[in-house]
Amino acid sequence: PDLIAAVEARGFAVGAALAVELGCGLLLIRKDGKLPGETIAEDYALEYGSDRLAMHVDACTPGARVLIVDDLLATGGTALASARLVRRAGGVVTGARFVIDLPELGGAEALRGEGIEVQALMEFEGG
Repeated sequence: PDLIAAVEARGFAVGAALAVELGCGLLLIRKDGKLPGETIAEDYALEYGSDRLAMHVDACTPGARVLIVDDLLATGGTALASARLVRRAGGVVTGARFVIDLPELGGAEALRGEGIEVQALMEFEGG
């Protein structure tokens, strides 16, 4: 990838280490209102309501290959919103990586349904 898109906040630690290891850039995806400068934002659903993620408008050049990274994959809402942000900026989502997947919550299936290849280091049933 050209960029690792790390999702707030635990995804920052995983994403930053991976970006260093792969020698690529780091794109931060944060809750809306926390980044300085001009941003684009995307709403996503939570079990109990909704939230909004943002990234800098100039963080991803058109055509950049972007890998989304976070610590946990549950329903996939955060990762899908992140992918929509990257795509709106013209980036190409090459996949999504997680430390933990809770497969019973369907996040991996939702991401794959959007054409995103998913991998996790470990899975836990009973999510």
